[in-house]
Amino acid sequence: MPSPPARTVGVIVVMGVSGSGKSTVAERLAARLGWAFVDGDSFHSAAHVAKMRGGHPLDEDDRAPWLAAIATWIDARLQAHEPGIVVCSALRRSYRDALVRGRDAVRIVYLDGDRALIERRLAHRRGHFMPASLLDTQFAILEPPGPEENAVVVGIEAGSDLIAATIAARLGLEEET
Repeated sequence: MPSPPARTVGVIVVMGVSGSGKSTVAERLAARLGWAFVDGDSFHSAAHVAKMRGGHPLDEDDRAPWLAAIATWIDARLQAHEPGIVVCSALRRSYRDALVRGRDAVRIVYLDGDRALIERRLAHRRGHFMPASLLDTQFAILEPPGPEENAVVVGIEAGSDLIAATIAARLGLEEET
């Protein structure tokens, strides 16, 4: 199924497991397009960050208010007719549904990558609350987007600028001049 015209894209949700490059790619894409950017991690409560930092994955009860807060941000962007990009792991279909359902102008971009590459990236990452030890739990719950979700799937092997350019092209979005 072809991507919709650019005018119908209001918010892009960049998803994938920890270490897939979501934040870096989304920041580059936002700069390229001149769109607002927010990292979904900023919507986590201090208690949830502490839980993950301690090596414990979030459960469904932990994720519900986080997803609701991101959905509120998305709704504010759409109501203001201001495009935006948000990073959210959105690993399960139900999480993506919470962000997309009823919002035709929201598109999912899935950063898909080889586990070994992601493990290497996580081993070199410093200062992030999400420990590499939780990667197993992320892959365990990952439900890659199905065809009916009309997601843009992009491999993570290239550099972040090229990935951002690929996403923009696949969504039919023009760079801000």
